[in-house]
Amino acid sequence: MTELTDLTVAGIRDGVRSGAFSAREVADAFVTAVSRAKDLNAFLVETPDHALAAAKQADEARAAGETLKPLAGVPIGMKDLFCTKGVTSTAASHILEGFTPTYESTVSQRLWDAGAGMLGKLNMDQFAMGSSNETSAFGNVISPWRRGGGDNAPLAPGGSSGGSSSAIAARLCPAATGTDTGGSIRQPAAFTGISGIKPTYGRCSRWGVIAFASSLDQAGPMARDVRDCAIMLEAMSGFDVKDSTSLDLAVPKWEAGLSSNLAGKRVGIPKEYRVDNMPAEIEALWQQGIDWLKDAGAEIVEVSLPHTKYALPAYYIIAPAEASSNLARYDGVRYGQRELPEGANLQDMYAATRAAGFGDEVKRRIMIGTYVLSAGFYDAYYTQAQKVRTLIAQDFEKAWGQCDLLLTPTAPSAAFALGEKSDDPIAMYLNDVFTVPSSLAGLPAMSVPGGLDAGGLPLGLQVIGKPLDEQGVLNAGLAIEERAGFTARPEAWW
Repeated sequence: MTELTDLTVAGIRDGVRSGAFSAREVADAFVTAVSRAKDLNAFLVETPDHALAAAKQADEARAAGETLKPLAGVPIGMKDLFCTKGVTSTAASHILEGFTPTYESTVSQRLWDAGAGMLGKLNMDQFAMGSSNETSAFGNVISPWRRGGGDNAPLAPGGSSGGSSSAIAARLCPAATGTDTGGSIRQPAAFTGISGIKPTYGRCSRWGVIAFASSLDQAGPMARDVRDCAIMLEAMSGFDVKDSTSLDLAVPKWEAGLSSNLAGKRVGIPKEYRVDNMPAEIEALWQQGIDWLKDAGAEIVEVSLPHTKYALPAYYIIAPAEASSNLARYDGVRYGQRELPEGANLQDMYAATRAAGFGDEVKRRIMIGTYVLSAGFYDAYYTQAQKVRTLIAQDFEKAWGQCDLLLTPTAPSAAFALGEKSDDPIAMYLNDVFTVPSSLAGLPAMSVPGGLDAGGLPLGLQVIGKPLDEQGVLNAGLAIEERAGFTARPEAWW
C-alpha cells in the first residue's frame, strides 16, 4: 500500500470516504512525520491534538453514515501568519512571541469547518518579509532538497511561506496555507517542486491574517498538485463581512471544473519577462511550457507589458509604506513583547520594544516605508509608485484583449543556498521579479513544477489569469502538470 504520507489531499479525502483507511491512521502518520523532521525547522508549533480531534470527528461521522465534510480526514499545516484560537500566532517575530489569539482567522475557520485538522503552525519569514525564510526570529527553514553531486549546502525553501513549502515537499503535510504579497506562495512553490496559487485579491478573507501590506496580501493554498490546490481554495474562499476588501461573490466549483483541454484559449508570452542574464535552463523550461500549452490546444501569442520593469521598484515603495503603517501597532502596550528600560518614558519603551522585537529586514522595510510616506517625499515616491501600479494594471487589461492567460517563469533561478543572498537585499528582492507585477494588479497566478535544473533542483512555471479567472489558471496549470509528469521528490536526510 502507498505510504499514507505520500497521498494527496484528494487521495486522503477519497480514501477516508471509501473506508480504505481511517482518518486516525492518516493523522497518526503525519503527526509522526512532523515529529521526526525537526532538522527542517518547518513547524514553529506542533498541534497533534487538533489533527487527531478532527480525525476522530471524521471517523465518527463515517461510522454513523453521515455525509462527510469536504476535507474530512485531511490534516494540514497553517502558516503562522493566520491567527488560530488558543494556539500561539507570532508571524515568526519576537515582538509577537507568546501571543495567543482569542479568535480564529476567517480562512482557518473555514478550513476547520470543512473538516480539516491542524498539524501545527508553520515557520515563515518574519511578518512575511523575505524570499528565503532567513528572516524568521526562530531560525531558518531548510529546504528538504539538496543539490546533486554531493553538495550538502542547506538550501532556501523560498519565502515568505517557506515552512509551508518545505513541509509539503518533505511529506510532512499534504497541503498548507500560504500568503502572497509579492510572490510568497509562488516562489517557494517553485523552489520546492510543489504547486501554489494566489487567487484574485479579495477571494480569501484577510480577517485574522497578520497584516504586511493590506492592498497586496492575499491568502492561498499550497499543495503537491493542481487538484489539491483547487480543493483547498474552494474551502478557503468566500465573502466575509469582517473584511472590507472581501469580494461578495459565490465560490466557483473549481475542482469540478478542472480540464486540461485549452482549445480556444490564447496564452500570451510577455516579451518584457525575458530579463537580462536569465539562466539558459529557465529560458529552456519556458519554451517547454509554451510547447506543452500548444499541445493542450492553446494558441500562443506574444504580448507586451511595457511597464514591467517598474514593477519591482514600485512594489518596494508601496509594500514597505503599508508595512510601516500596519506595524505601528506593535508598541509593547497592548500585547506581545515589551521592553521597559529602567527610568524609561513611553517613547523610550516604544523604541526599546521595537528595537528588540523586530528583525533587521522588518526594520529596513519600516524605515523605507516611513521615509516614502514622510512630508516632502510622499509625492516624490509613494504617489509616483501608485501611479506606476495603475499603469501596470492597465498593461494587463490591454493584454487581455489579445489573450486569456499569460505564461512566464516563476522565479529567475532554482533554490539558492542559505546565506548566499542574505547580505544583499537587492539580490534578494530580485527573486520576485516575475511574481510582483500580478500582485500589484491583484490577479490570480499559480506556480506549477515544470522540471529540474542541472543540479537536480525544481524549477516552476507561472500562469497568470484575468481577474476572477482562477478556473482558467488552474486548468492551464493542470495542462502543464500532466505534460511535465513531475514526480521528483527530495531524498529524506532529515
